[in-house]
Amino acid sequence: MGRSVVRGAVLPAFNASVELGEVEVDAPGPSEVRVRTAATGICHSDAHAQTGGIPGIEVPMVLGHEAAGVVIEVGSAVTTVKPGDHVVIGPAQSCGTCAWCSQGLPQHCSNLGRVRAAGEPPRLTVNGQPATQFVGVGSFAEEMVVHVNSVAVVPEKMPLDKAALLGCAVITGLGAVRHSAAVRFGDTVAVVGCGGVGLSAVQGAVLAGASRIIAVDRMPEKLEVARKLGATDTIDAGATDPVAAVKELTGGVDHAIEAVGIPATIAQAFAMLRTRGTATVVGLARPGDTVSLPTMDLLSEKRLQGSRLGGTRARVDIPLYAEMYLNGRLDLDVLQGATVDLAGLPAALDGLDHSPAARTVVVY
Repeated sequence: MGRSVVRGAVLPAFNASVELGEVEVDAPGPSEVRVRTAATGICHSDAHAQTGGIPGIEVPMVLGHEAAGVVIEVGSAVTTVKPGDHVVIGPAQSCGTCAWCSQGLPQHCSNLGRVRAAGEPPRLTVNGQPATQFVGVGSFAEEMVVHVNSVAVVPEKMPLDKAALLGCAVITGLGAVRHSAAVRFGDTVAVVGCGGVGLSAVQGAVLAGASRIIAVDRMPEKLEVARKLGATDTIDAGATDPVAAVKELTGGVDHAIEAVGIPATIAQAFAMLRTRGTATVVGLARPGDTVSLPTMDLLSEKRLQGSRLGGTRARVDIPLYAEMYLNGRLDLDVLQGATVDLAGLPAALDGLDHSPAARTVVVY
């Protein structure tokens, strides 16, 4: 099919707003897939990249990494998807053969295929200059060319605006509960931060059979959504000390899932734990951030650990979560708190920190 020219939102420089314009998309290489973007979520990781908070990224860049669409062309070596397939695209790709993948830890894959080899033409061009794709996806455009390892097929009856949420928010939050924290039936769980990832963690705790699920946030609108999704208790962190409130309710929780990514909330998550409790940090911190913890708490055998993309196996977990949505066991409707078109994307991204919506989804 050759190269195509589509509309997209391009980040021209760090700490700038994205600008709408034309993006030239190359034909897929042998192991690549071209996808017509149907919907993409706006994630705090996109805002993090917008401000230069992620090492190693370059501008101009097409942001966006939580998406769903329809395959329109595949490379010569692609056998796992075909034109017409409905797919979810996200950053949780893995090669399946490296040492990390072979150990069942695809989140640490060392052969992601997010960029083309040196000397090959760029996937994206803006104003005649190469443009990068955020984490190898770049879904803030009407079409994407991505490595086939980024793609998971979902049933055609799955609404694509809901499917997009599976690309990051759901796999990261639900996956952190399921894979990283391994929450057990009857455990108590606090979720710190109730954006798309945190609310997905709330749902994960419900599915795991947690006996008490405490949602913590500063926005009452998000706490109300957490209750709808199964939180047994909510704490307004802007009105009360969340650590004291959690301890008053439970004496300390078995698990704290931190979905904000700043030192203060990471320290709070650790402080909320009971003896032998585990704090799992899902939120994306900025380079150079550090956390101070009381060393005496270590005598209680508390643990602090990270979670990368919820330990997700994309081609296994994403179709599973899609089927769970279609069967009424996973609520993505309430998770999609707001919808905008491409013209509304720049303002939605700039206003993300103040949005009461669980997740804003761009629908093309």
